Amino acid sequence: MSDTRANLLGAGFMVLAMLGFAIEDALFKAATRSASAGIGTLIFGTTGLVLFLLLSARAREPVWSADYLSPVMLWRSGFEIGGRLFYALALAFAPLSTTSAILQAAPLVVTLGAALVLGERVGLSRWVATGIGFLGVLLILRPFGDGFSPALLFAVGGMIGFAGRDLATRASTPRLSRWQLGVSGFAMVVIAGAVITVAEAESRLPDLPGLLALLAAGSVGVAAYTSLTGAMRTGEVSVVAPFRYARLIFALILAAVLFGERPDIATYIGAVLIVGSGIFTLVRSGRQKTA
Repeated sequence: MSDTRANLLGAGFMVLAMLGFAIEDALFKAATRSASAGIGTLIFGTTGLVLFLLLSARAREPVWSADYLSPVMLWRSGFEIGGRLFYALALAFAPLSTTSAILQAAPLVVTLGAALVLGERVGLSRWVATGIGFLGVLLILRPFGDGFSPALLFAVGGMIGFAGRDLATRASTPRLSRWQLGVSGFAMVVIAGAVITVAEAESRLPDLPGLLALLAAGSVGVAAYTSLTGAMRTGEVSVVAPFRYARLIFALILAAVLFGERPDIATYIGAVLIVGSGIFTLVRSGRQKTA
């Protein structure tokens, strides 16, 4: 396969994955109209876990691996629980559009963590881009203004959790397949759901439409995860990775159509700063690796 064709295929996988994740978020948010966040997360996580177990069994992989208990995987599991816990609360209580915009800062946090934790070299231009991206997050949050919504802090917590998970995934052993990583990840989603359920004041079971939405969200999430893996294993990462920001476009469309959300100009400016700095960071990283 030529490099151009591989890049086109990889970009297609990435766009499909981001569409899937945006649909997953919208379905989960719709389901929390009837279900509490904890119960919704439990059902969503169990659906994904069962599907990944079936895929792992089909591939004749062991259900349990001692590598799950390695220090890196334990860190990954902890970040996964935190990320899923806070992101589920953000989807339940904050607008989908702003929650998705804040999530786009995760690659910037990964860059920061790679420099501080993994010892990767980060040039001045990438530090500046990271700072601009975080300025975009502050524009969306507006922590000192009248428009500040405390629920958006859940989105920040989710973003940090997912960034930590991605860092740990980068350092994890290649002995674990994508299906096994999926099993581990969704098992942590179930744990996060249990934690939320214990902590929330009132637990509510979903009505039938809500239950169907959660089952669909879990199924779409598994498909999106699989497509994402295909994207990162097809073509050049520096070419394919920037297409991950298509998720924000899909999220904004779904938020407007399904939930009637209309973000203000500050949110749009913040989103542009986050996405622009993220794309710059990814492209810059790719050029340095090929130099």
